[in-house]
Amino acid sequence: MPMLVAGVDSSTQSTKVVLCRAEDGVIVASASAPHPDGTECDPRHWWDALGQARELLERADAVGVAAQQHGMVALDDGGAVVRPALLWNDTRSAPQALSLREEFGGPRAWAERVGLVPVASFTVTKLRWMAENEPENARRTAAVLLPHDWLTWMLGAAEYVTDRGDASGTGYWSPAGYLPDLVRGALGHEPQLPRVAAPGEAVGETEWGALLAPGTGDNMGAALGLGLRDGDVVVSIGTSGTAFAVAEKPAADPGGFVAGFADATGRYLPLVCTLNAARVLSSAAELIGTDLDGLSAAALAAEPGAGGLTMLPYLDGERTPDRPDATGVLTGLTTANATRENLARAAVEALLCSLADAVDHLAAQGVRPRRTLLIGGGARSEAVRTLAPAIFGTPVIVPEPAEYVALGAARQAAWVLAGTAEPPDWPEAPSTHHTADPSDASDVRVRYAALRDTPI
Repeated sequence: MPMLVAGVDSSTQSTKVVLCRAEDGVIVASASAPHPDGTECDPRHWWDALGQARELLERADAVGVAAQQHGMVALDDGGAVVRPALLWNDTRSAPQALSLREEFGGPRAWAERVGLVPVASFTVTKLRWMAENEPENARRTAAVLLPHDWLTWMLGAAEYVTDRGDASGTGYWSPAGYLPDLVRGALGHEPQLPRVAAPGEAVGETEWGALLAPGTGDNMGAALGLGLRDGDVVVSIGTSGTAFAVAEKPAADPGGFVAGFADATGRYLPLVCTLNAARVLSSAAELIGTDLDGLSAAALAAEPGAGGLTMLPYLDGERTPDRPDATGVLTGLTTANATRENLARAAVEALLCSLADAVDHLAAQGVRPRRTLLIGGGARSEAVRTLAPAIFGTPVIVPEPAEYVALGAARQAAWVLAGTAEPPDWPEAPSTHHTADPSDASDVRVRYAALRDTPI
C-alpha cells in the first residue's frame, strides 16, 4: 500500500483536510468543516472542526498543519487558553502598532531587525493590546502560540513548536531567532515561545502513530503546495488578498508594505497582504442584486474603465496601505454611467488594481515577476481571470481550484516521511493560461492610483 500523508488548512473560515499519496501528492480523500465568523475565536472551535476529519487523519502516516498567520493564542502555565485568539483580521491593535513602531526605533529599525513594520495584523501588536486592555489576562499568559502551533501541539507534538515561516509573521522573530526585548516590550514579561523546528523535521507523533511535521503559516503552505519557482508571483484572492514570491534573501521594507517573511523550506517569502479581497466581489454582487457569476457577467459586459467609475475597495479598513479606519469610495458616478454593469466592472478593476499595487511593492524589493499564479476563491471569477493579465502586466496562470494550503501541509508531511534535504517533487497542477496587452489597463491603473492617493 502507498504511504499516505494528511495536510490541514485551518483558515479563518474553515478547516480543510486532504489525504494524499506521499509519492506524488494525488488526493485520495478530503474533508472540511466551518469555523465561527469573526475576528477572534476560541481555539477549541478549530480543534472541533479538525475532529470532524478524525477518520481521515487516522489513515495518514504523517500529518502537517498549516493555518492562518498571526493569530495570538495565549496559554496559562497549565496550557489552558487564556482568552479567545485574536486573529489576523482583528484591527483593534492599530494604536498599539503605532506606539510599538516608535518605541523601538521607527519603521526602518523594525524592517532591518525583524523584516516587517508592525501593523494591527501582527501578533506583537495583539500582545501589547492585551497588556493595555486586559492586564489580568496578560499576567496569566505563560506561553504564546500561533494557530498552527497550537493545533500541532494538540495533535501530539512533544513540545510547543513552530516553524520559521509562521514565526516570521509574529513581529518578534528574525532569521537569527526570537527577539525577547520586543516580546517583553509588548506583553510586559517574557512568555514561553515555541521552539522553531528545522524545515522537514519530525516534531512528534499523533496518538495513532503518524509523524508530525512542523507545520507552517497558510501563505507558506500555499507556496509549498504550488511548488513556486523563481519569477513566480502568487496572487491569492480569498478572505484576504495576498501577493508573494519565494526569494533567496530576506526583504526589509521600511515603508511597511512588504512583510519579510520566511518560507517553509529555509528560503524567504516576501509578502504583501490586503484586508479586502473576495468580499469586495461578494459585496458588489449583493449591491447590484446578483450572485458572483452574475457579477462576473455584468463586469465583462461593461467597457474597460467602467464608463469612468473608479472604486477604492477599502470596505473593511485596509492593511496595505495601512489605513485601518478607511472605508470604500466610489467616484465618477453620473446619470450616464450609473449601470449595474459599470458598477460590477469598477469593483473587479478595483480589486485587481489593489493587488497589482501589492505586486509592485514586491518588485520594489527585488522580485522580478515573470508570471502571476492566481489562486483563491476569487480566481473562479471569469471577469477576474479575463481582466487580470492586463492589470498585472504579466501572463496569468490559473491553477485548477484546489486546497493549495492543505496540499502544502501534506507535502511538508511527505518531506518528513522521506527524511530528505528538500521536499519531494510533486507534479505541477493543471492550469489555464491568460494573456492581454498591459496598455489595455493603463488608464484604469492611473485613475485608481489618483483616487488611492487623494486625501479623503
